[in-house]
Amino acid sequence: MHAALLRGFCCLVLCCLLSRALQAQTQGAHAAPVHKATASYTYKLTDAAKSTFGYDIYQNGRLVIHQPSVPALPGQQGFKTKAGAASVAQLVIKKMQKGEMPPTVSLAEMKKLKAL
Repeated sequence: MHAALLRGFCCLVLCCLLSRALQAQTQGAHAAPVHKATASYTYKLTDAAKSTFGYDIYQNGRLVIHQPSVPALPGQQGFKTKAGAASVAQLVIKKMQKGEMPPTVSLAEMKKLKAL
């Protein structure tokens, strides 16, 4: 009788473990994590200090970067033109789409874009 109870208990534990494993696997299948390949990125130009411009970057409608100043430069000065801010925002989005995090921008890249 003791062996039958032990066998029954082991079967019950095994069933519980299998049930939990299947439940965890099913929950993982329903979760929809954001992958760089499926993420949608947009940007919006913003007004910055002293009549300059910055940008906000959104991933699937959620703000992920607020950049009121020119990156890689000290201080709080924004871009002098909307075109400069837009070209750098687009570059940042391209880097994010490639999975580059953080999507840093160098002075050389901004000069190449004529954003400065």
